Amino acid sequence: MDNPSAQTTSLVTTADAATESRPDDLFRTKEVVQILGISRRQLQYWAQTNLVIPSVKTRGGHHRYTFEDLVALKATKRLIDAGVSVQRIRSSIRALRDILPNIERPLSELVLVATGEVVLVFLENTAFEAVTGQEWIFEVSQFKREVDNWKIETRVEPVRRARPARPAKSWTQTA
Repeated sequence: MDNPSAQTTSLVTTADAATESRPDDLFRTKEVVQILGISRRQLQYWAQTNLVIPSVKTRGGHHRYTFEDLVALKATKRLIDAGVSVQRIRSSIRALRDILPNIERPLSELVLVATGEVVLVFLENTAFEAVTGQEWIFEVSQFKREVDNWKIETRVEPVRRARPARPAKSWTQTA
């Protein structure tokens, strides 16, 4: 491990402002690669293409990752492992930023689930598709109440079961 005094190098966020984070709260690229089981190249690519941007850079240009960054990276890795393309993840992130403007980092602030190429978002007792915003939860009990209310409002009589037809008597039969 590096000399602790070397960890006191000045740090800046990606916005070039000084950070209050202690170096112990930050993870180096080597550590992130080990923790997540991804390649250094993959991590660099995600940073270069703005998929998951490290929160901190040293004045020397080295990336430092916060725990929140690790969460976003782990979410990305799990989505990819589940079969979601990087392009789909990017479009999901863009759409979520439009749909939920108060969410700055969708990969670390939201619960995301992949079902094939579809990315579902779970937020406040609802689930919706990340790109379209289409709701995915179908509450059968709620729908049943709606149908019952509709019946009351329209006074629909329940459909009665029809009796099976009796065979017609032939005129030629004698009693």
